[in-house]
Amino acid sequence: MTAIALPATEDLRARARACLDRIGVEVPEGDDLYARTPVTGEDLFGLKGSGAAEAEAAVAAAHEAFLTWRSIPAPRRGELVRRFGELVREHHGDLADLITLEAGKIRSEAYGEVQEIIDIADYAVGLSRQLYGRVIASERAGHRMAETWHPLGVVGIISAFNFPAAVWAWNATVALVCGDTLVWKPSELTPLISLACDRLLARAAEEVGAPAGIHRLVLGGRESGEQLVDDPRVALVSATGSTRMGRSVGPRVAARFGRTLLELGGNNAAIVTPSADLDLTLPSVVFASAGTAGQRCTALRRLIVHRDVVDSLLPRLTAAFERLPVGDPFAEGTLVGPLISPAPLASMQDALARVTADGGKVLVGGERVETGTASAAYVRPAVVRIEGHTEVVREETFAPLLYVLTYDTLEEAIALQNDVPQGLSSSIFTRDQREAEVFMSAVGSDCGMVNVNVGTSGAEIGGAFGGEKETGGGRACGSDAWHAYMRRTTNVVNYSAEVALAQNINFL
Repeated sequence: MTAIALPATEDLRARARACLDRIGVEVPEGDDLYARTPVTGEDLFGLKGSGAAEAEAAVAAAHEAFLTWRSIPAPRRGELVRRFGELVREHHGDLADLITLEAGKIRSEAYGEVQEIIDIADYAVGLSRQLYGRVIASERAGHRMAETWHPLGVVGIISAFNFPAAVWAWNATVALVCGDTLVWKPSELTPLISLACDRLLARAAEEVGAPAGIHRLVLGGRESGEQLVDDPRVALVSATGSTRMGRSVGPRVAARFGRTLLELGGNNAAIVTPSADLDLTLPSVVFASAGTAGQRCTALRRLIVHRDVVDSLLPRLTAAFERLPVGDPFAEGTLVGPLISPAPLASMQDALARVTADGGKVLVGGERVETGTASAAYVRPAVVRIEGHTEVVREETFAPLLYVLTYDTLEEAIALQNDVPQGLSSSIFTRDQREAEVFMSAVGSDCGMVNVNVGTSGAEIGGAFGGEKETGGGRACGSDAWHAYMRRTTNVVNYSAEVALAQNINFL
């Protein structure tokens, strides 16, 4: 098989340097960590990293800035986020290029991720004038009771490689208008886009006169992340990553009575009912399972199809997978770029070996795509037909691997959907209103996001994003997710001339 053509690493390095220069990033060169591109699997730059001491200093600076920032009116805090959003618009293309270079996303997905930053900035600016409390009826005459919300403190953001900019922005923009300050520990795999976002936020802060230290970036590994987890000055740790990471972060933050916002693993399913519109179902399923080379927490891992339609859907599904162009994410027409490294490729091939040993049948894909270099990992998205039980499907494989299961009754399908430790996103494709309502009800999907005739992948910023069970229970973005970044107070005012104790207690 002919190897796919890839750009030269030197050309990618020059492209990265040009993007960073236009944004105004001074690259902290060193040999503590390396910016690497999965496009060719080779290093771009050596960088100076941050250890525990640098992370501690970042927390101290953010805490000092918080003491001023919390007192600035929220609409004025929104002006910082407004300016940041404007700068992101100006550098949309450069930021998208850096995402493709470091995360391997195809062009449209990289542009889409930058658009998410713009969208959440717009949302947060509006939110800055809507941090509402509520008035509560008091049982005592001449008393007023109300709830108010106040800034929380330093927010530590630990983000993953697959959405290296958008997930940080979900947290950062909302936290800033809520009056918090930030320390960001990005994935070691995506330092360049992190430096670029940090520079644009720093520039916005300088232009609007925000306090120094309002946002700090720490590039490093485990040590810098542990500082955020264990430092009592970090009021909230928002961590995106694996369930294994969450099992470590959650208890450690809880031990010091800090707060966490955890967005962890997903093992998402879509149910295809007999009444489903297959012309609508097919593209939704293909994107959800193969988009971002399957490296989304919301990616579709399990397709649960009614026996009456499985023979109609599977030929179309396998044909669509066979046609997916795999290759250079910068190239026009490519739909599936590289995996972040050879490690998820090995995990995918291990999962395929295990599922076939359990009786599963690979219908299409799963083979490595030759590139002429062992350091880049490209794979053809795979579809596997499963009959009977196999434990493999209950595990999340962070790669383009779709299991197809069958069902006879809706209750059976929902049981299959819920029979995994994770609970992030779910879908049902149906024209039957009753089926849709059951799926969205208390006896339906147990996920944080429940969709009807929409794929599992691709969330809008207006709704709260997150899931249940081993997904961590955190919520970011829209709706009332801003509550996570603030502290609530219940206020009682006695405007009468009498002492009135609650529950009619008489004491003196």
